[in-house]
Amino acid sequence: MFKLESGYGAAGDQPQAIDKLANSITQGNRYQTLLGVTGSGKTFTVASVIQKLQMPALIMTHNKTLAAQLYHEFKSFFPHNRVEYFISYYDYYQPEAYLPRQDLFIEKDSAINDELERLRLSTTASLVHAKDVIVVASVSANYGLGSPDEYKQMVSTARVGETINRREWLLRLVDMGYKRNDTYFDRGMVRVQGEAIDIFPSYSELDAARVEFFGDEVERIVLFNPYTGEMGEQREQITIYAATNFAVSAERLKTAISTIEAELDTRLSDLEHAGKIVEHQRLKQRVEFDLEMLKATGSCKGVENYSRHFTLKEPGEAPYTMMDYFEAMEKPYIVIVDESHVSLPQFRGMFAGDRSRKDVLVEYGFRLPSALDNRPLTFDEFINKAPRYLFVSATPAEWELEHSAVVAEQVVRPTGLLDPIIELHDSGNQVAALFDEAKRTIARGERILVTTLTKKMSEELQKHYAELGLRVKYLHSDIDAIERNEIIRGLRGGEFDMLIGINLLREGLDLPEVSLVAIFDADKEGFLRSETALIQTMGRAARNLNGKVLMFCKKQSEAMKAAIAVTTARREKQMAFNLAHNITPASVVRKLDETLHLEDHTRLADLKREKLLKMPAIEKQKLVRELSKKMTDAAKMLEFEEAARLRDEIAKIRAL
Repeated sequence: MFKLESGYGAAGDQPQAIDKLANSITQGNRYQTLLGVTGSGKTFTVASVIQKLQMPALIMTHNKTLAAQLYHEFKSFFPHNRVEYFISYYDYYQPEAYLPRQDLFIEKDSAINDELERLRLSTTASLVHAKDVIVVASVSANYGLGSPDEYKQMVSTARVGETINRREWLLRLVDMGYKRNDTYFDRGMVRVQGEAIDIFPSYSELDAARVEFFGDEVERIVLFNPYTGEMGEQREQITIYAATNFAVSAERLKTAISTIEAELDTRLSDLEHAGKIVEHQRLKQRVEFDLEMLKATGSCKGVENYSRHFTLKEPGEAPYTMMDYFEAMEKPYIVIVDESHVSLPQFRGMFAGDRSRKDVLVEYGFRLPSALDNRPLTFDEFINKAPRYLFVSATPAEWELEHSAVVAEQVVRPTGLLDPIIELHDSGNQVAALFDEAKRTIARGERILVTTLTKKMSEELQKHYAELGLRVKYLHSDIDAIERNEIIRGLRGGEFDMLIGINLLREGLDLPEVSLVAIFDADKEGFLRSETALIQTMGRAARNLNGKVLMFCKKQSEAMKAAIAVTTARREKQMAFNLAHNITPASVVRKLDETLHLEDHTRLADLKREKLLKMPAIEKQKLVRELSKKMTDAAKMLEFEEAARLRDEIAKIRAL
């Protein structure tokens, strides 16, 4: 059962929105929309709908920062249920590509984040053995995964008292993607110690399992900490799931190799008849090497490009994705799209970008045509895949409003807070005017967000205000997800008072300490100053009692007029509700430990250090050589910051 736990109940517009949405979904309507103003408790409303329907949920959004925030909010709302986190596991990703004009092939390059990979595997493991699952995901959930049916079969169970052939069980674990290493033990590995077999599941955070045998009989199963060796609870039974989402049986691998060979023969014949000798030779050499690797090891570099052969899908058929794992639960579920006015257009554009790159690779003989089926879902495939959707936004787009059976409005906030006051100022004096207002805001212990139109303006503004004595930082697109979370946490914690950015401060950021939002050049119409963008940006000041928006302009644009009209109408409705119900507005209070931290990074750093200490010397030397090569390559490409980071990483390993 999904059981919502919270220190408060539904209030304001929330009760009617919860009932309206839950009733619509129960009646079988596919699409519904929650139009909730910033700070009205949309997340609580969505959580209440999940509890009322008792349905597993896939919650999708367009960026990792917002996904991390939602993950922590839903974990606090449903502490006794399985709340999982599924985003891209790459810290860095450069897809392979070919530039015909320059005759330049760019190899795929990536760096996988072990913790994010673990969370992804934890998600799929939960979906195949539990029913009370809520998954918070980014656009990564629209990309291809392995077959859920095949994943379900790649399971191994041991029970105390059961007779198991140890050798066959080890081979089974290897088939499931686990690697045997009796000296160095890490996630996704097994080791043999006397009569015991240790398994460190890929999806487990700190629990490995030791299965002790007496002959071929399982004598004892105990969990232990693989970093400290400390023994934990004993178990009567343990179930181990595959080490990867793409693990396949030996029989399925054999079938895939056969169909890849058949496709290669057909494609080579086509290239030969077309007189494309270079492409013919290039493809032959590349795919035959991959086939040799598949036969020898069961995998190869870029194995995902052959995914159609492993999943037995037809050419052009939609790949398996996260929604197929929900369908495999055989229980009604719901897809919730947060900040739908941004997320849906992003889902719409994913397929075309991926396809244009791969078309070139196929045309010039770098990939087989089946590589085109290693892709994200098209928009039509995504929007028609699930039986029920809930779109959530303060500014839903026309598509959501037109297709939704019901639109539940949530304008009145439970806290009684009003939409912020809007002041218009001349943009000719915007830097000085903001400085004066910022000093008054900082004196009250509150924070400021500033949006500009260009990086150059943000950088110069940050330098100027810093020289004048303000504690100010600049948030830009080159900052990675974890560092971005730390900067936002620093703003909330009072490490600095003003944050300047371009398009990174709009949707979904929950910053109750922010009382002042400044919009530079508000009358310059375009994407960043559209009606939707202005409403979203102004909403960042709606969680504070003293919320105010300064719009700097020479004239009022049509987008400004529309945004001001919407905000003013909402403010009047909120004031009337407060008066009728004798409500005194109060600022939102949110503890700092409920923010964007995904993990305790200090603890993880200690664990990584322990892991390096236990790593054999030869493995450390190999790692240093790999990092040294990357450092040299980065320096050659003039990427000196990355080279310096790698240099420091090498120094840490050598110090151990």
